[in-house]
Amino acid sequence: MTSRTEAAAAGPTRPARPPLVRELLLVAGLFLVYKAGRQLAADHTGEAFHNAHHVWDFERAVHLPGEAAVQSLLLHGDTLVHLANTYYATVHFPATAGLLVWLYLRRPAHYVWTRRALAALTAAALVLHLTFPLAPPRMLGEAGLIDTGRVYGPSVYGPPKADHLSNQFAAMPSLHFGWALMVAIALVVATRSRWRWLWLLHPLLTLLVIVGTANHYWLDALAASALLALALLVIPLPRPARATAGRRRRAEAAVGAEDNTLVGAAR
Repeated sequence: MTSRTEAAAAGPTRPARPPLVRELLLVAGLFLVYKAGRQLAADHTGEAFHNAHHVWDFERAVHLPGEAAVQSLLLHGDTLVHLANTYYATVHFPATAGLLVWLYLRRPAHYVWTRRALAALTAAALVLHLTFPLAPPRMLGEAGLIDTGRVYGPSVYGPPKADHLSNQFAAMPSLHFGWALMVAIALVVATRSRWRWLWLLHPLLTLLVIVGTANHYWLDALAASALLALALLVIPLPRPARATAGRRRRAEAAVGAEDNTLVGAAR
């Protein structure tokens, strides 16, 4: 009886942290599979430009804002466009990796939820990259946009024919935006600060950067948002910390009532 009541008083146990080595191997494996899959679609040049024309025409038909309007804001000064290129080149992976490390150490349940969502989003993106290769707007002549990375630096891409490390025809969906959005959502869900909603500035800034540098269309970000929304619909949220605390208090109250009953019975 004592062990049972003590266990109830302790409340629900904290979620177990997944084994570190397993997680490192899992994330590395997913990354290698994704990189290999992207390379399978890297040579579909003709189809990628054909799709790009359709995407460009569709955006104009539905009256989406022109990507050139965002780029013109960046081109007011060399410093601003250089900062945008630097943000595009350096923030994407470190921000996502930093989030996963922090969640793994401080919020194990949220870490598992976030890792699953990112894996689902990335897998869906890979399928779309394979079935719908898309040249970015910086390569599309009719867009009239500048490849800001090549002109102002820094650039993460080389000439498409010589660049064997990346698939430049994988514009849709934008994982730059999709991952940034998931980073913000995960931090909003996993924290309780009144300022946590400011994390949404990260995907907003990422959106302006990917469009302004002519690496993505508006539709690339919309496609990433839709895929992430589907992933989050099927992946259950971790139990809120407040609900766990509430269950602990109810368990403690139940144990107190049980102790009173036992004391009364002993009289």
